[in-house]
Amino acid sequence: MPHLPELIAPRVSASSRTIALVTDKNDWHARTLGKAFAALGAQILLLKLPACGFDTATTHGLCLPDFELGLPDAVLVRDMAGGTFQAVTLRLGFLHALQEIGIPVWNGARSIERCVDKSATSFLLARAGLPTPMTWVTESREAAAEVVRREAGPFVLKPLFGSQGRGLRLLHSELDLPAPAEVAGVYYLQRFVGVERDGFRDFRVLVSCGRVVAAMMRHSSHWVTNVRRGGKPVAAVADATMRDLAVAATAVVGANFAGVDMVYDQDGRLSVLEVNSMPAWSGLQRTTSVDIAATLAGDLVASLRLQVLRNV
Repeated sequence: MPHLPELIAPRVSASSRTIALVTDKNDWHARTLGKAFAALGAQILLLKLPACGFDTATTHGLCLPDFELGLPDAVLVRDMAGGTFQAVTLRLGFLHALQEIGIPVWNGARSIERCVDKSATSFLLARAGLPTPMTWVTESREAAAEVVRREAGPFVLKPLFGSQGRGLRLLHSELDLPAPAEVAGVYYLQRFVGVERDGFRDFRVLVSCGRVVAAMMRHSSHWVTNVRRGGKPVAAVADATMRDLAVAATAVVGANFAGVDMVYDQDGRLSVLEVNSMPAWSGLQRTTSVDIAATLAGDLVASLRLQVLRNV
């Protein structure tokens, strides 16, 4: 398991905080988080979930390489690599197990499961009465075709598991529906509510601990506005409606922090498109003076202090 050698010192006292950062790469996000935690006096170790497992011969039943001095005080999940269904199930089970033995996990496995499965996110948003585009999900191409014929389009076809705008398709008729093999056998259809006005725009709002940390508008000539797909991040100020909706959407999925994507439809109504439990923020950081990594680290460390006070 890789360390961040320039940021991590050996644990020197029982009172020092050790944070496990779940990621498979020591990238810009990992480095900025490492500096932020170090500034708060916390040590950080990178934790690769594929290297972890279960070992019921141990006291806590888990195998965490490089944590010989004890379990971490908390876990921050930055990202999770893809893998087989069994591998991903094991990794999520490991995060569940950490919470079972009392270690705070940001975000926990339940929140991650609710967000990486877009159908679950859409269901929870709609069930909570939050504005979100109408959505239909089915394993049947015939059923998907019936939706396209019956409902007003166009529709966005999304991978059930996907991020950064990859694999999105805009459908205008049932003839646009791909074969099942092209969508891993699942058709996730969401009514397209974007509006073309000198390009397309949507918003990313970052929430942590029940408050909005920062927001940006993404502007693109294409309807897919993700920064990785060429969208331009522009500074934005979230108004009260946007703040309240972002905080509510984050609470619905049970996340400690989240990136909430939303858009105004042609009638000027705000809708939540997705909630991201492992949001990247390099584009957002370019639009705000708020130190996002420092904010997330500070919120996590503050929650640990509060936990100690509650247990006194």
